[in-house]
Amino acid sequence: MANRDGKDREGRGGKTGGGQPEIRVLARNRRARHDYEILETFEAGLALAGTEVKSARAGKVQLKDSHVEVRDGEAWLIGAHIGPYEAGNRWNHAPERDRKLLLHRREVDKIFGRTLGKGTTAIPLSVYLKGNWIKAEIALAQGKKLYDKREAAKRRILDREAEEAIKGAR
Repeated sequence: MANRDGKDREGRGGKTGGGQPEIRVLARNRRARHDYEILETFEAGLALAGTEVKSARAGKVQLKDSHVEVRDGEAWLIGAHIGPYEAGNRWNHAPERDRKLLLHRREVDKIFGRTLGKGTTAIPLSVYLKGNWIKAEIALAQGKKLYDKREAAKRRILDREAEEAIKGAR
């Protein structure tokens, strides 16, 4: 419980007013929305080592070419790069190691069942801080064909031109 100066009993600044925890994006997979059609998204916790947390908070996360795999009933983030922590010396982590995703059993089963189908995969869209927790936004996605990408680009251009025409008419 927070006192008058916004700090809890131990003197730490706490969440006041019962609002939502602050969200700060650490990394985005920008190619994902271009290359894939997003079908469904999930929020997953990440099981990280201490130096990985410090490095991730510093923004040294890259999601390029990463994906989600289900092994032995557990979801794993494969191919994500979390750079080494400068002050980590010999206790530093391996930058490209597989990281466990913390999901409910029902969510893991849903991801596993949907990725068995042809053309559907699970990919990370972003890694972010939610309060003090590092979370990943995972999506079930289907690969786009080249003509789908061209169509989406045309639609974006037409929408942009329509917006400019509306602004110009005012």
